[in-house]
Amino acid sequence: MAIKYILIFFVVIYLFVACSPKQDTTDVSITEVTFVKIESISMAKLAKLKFEDIYGFETDDLDMALRVFQKDCQKSAKNPNLSYVCSKSHNYTDGKTYFKTYFTPYKLYKTNGQKDGTLTGYYEPILKGSLRKTKKYRYPVLKVPKNKKIKKLSRAKLNKIKHKAENILFYTDNRVDPFFMEIQGSGKVKLTNGTILNVAYAGQNGKKFYPIGKKLLEIKAIKNKNMSLDAIRKWCEENPKDSQKLLNLNESKVYFSFSEFGATGSLGVPLVAKRNIAVDRRYVPLGFPVFVQSFNPYTKDSLNTLTIAADTGGAIKGEVRADFFWGTGKEALKYAGKMKDRLNMTILIPKVGYRR
Repeated sequence: MAIKYILIFFVVIYLFVACSPKQDTTDVSITEVTFVKIESISMAKLAKLKFEDIYGFETDDLDMALRVFQKDCQKSAKNPNLSYVCSKSHNYTDGKTYFKTYFTPYKLYKTNGQKDGTLTGYYEPILKGSLRKTKKYRYPVLKVPKNKKIKKLSRAKLNKIKHKAENILFYTDNRVDPFFMEIQGSGKVKLTNGTILNVAYAGQNGKKFYPIGKKLLEIKAIKNKNMSLDAIRKWCEENPKDSQKLLNLNESKVYFSFSEFGATGSLGVPLVAKRNIAVDRRYVPLGFPVFVQSFNPYTKDSLNTLTIAADTGGAIKGEVRADFFWGTGKEALKYAGKMKDRLNMTILIPKVGYRR
């Protein structure tokens, strides 16, 4: 299932470092670019490149990228534009040879001819929980309510209801972690006996999403330069009486179910940390390789990585727009919660076998 609501909405939408990918040898003026359209694949403006013109491509772990592409081909091979290259991929272990043999790189541009977009990050959280309500574990994580009227209620109204056991998936020890899991769209729960279960998106109440980070900035509870997921969490912990009021400003409510698999994207395959991205499928079809050029959110070193588009998201709109999957747990949160930088995207399009 798609990661429906992305961390950007309330954390990194206020964080922006005005810089562009370093040493981007394709950085030419708009007047020097010859745009093409391949509407069977992308509605974006495209500019054909040579692989040697893509800074960082040769030094990336392309063998790893190939393995992820092969895995994702379990689903993406159904796309007639990818079926041929997917069938050939299993004959290769050398990613560099494979991608150069079967693909042509095209840089993505916005309608206005600009190549710079935005890269944010997301992750899979791990919650502590119990299948039974206890003094410690008393905050319910809900399944999709069978009663349609209840399903459509706002977050505030849902919090006032005494829910039937059949509508409760599990209980957790605080109200903030489930809220953040809703933003990510999936997660894991570690039960009191040590068992870890996968938690997947199952539905939503249809209400409008509100970025709570925006409110904290308005009331000057957090400074713009300090805004992060950890900052929001800390504020909620320090203001327990007001934290529920803050969360209730976001009327949108996500429901969950247990799943056999971990974080799974819209393509229908488990996501791989640092190798899968969420995209706007109008411009980047799921399953296509995309070379991402941006920055590490902490070190600010260049981030040049061949990824596979495997997910979508409510905040991921536009030609040059992506959400970078960092993985599971606290370390992934550290990067996802801070990431927002300028982005260049190069989509790899099959040389043969696609509908023109």
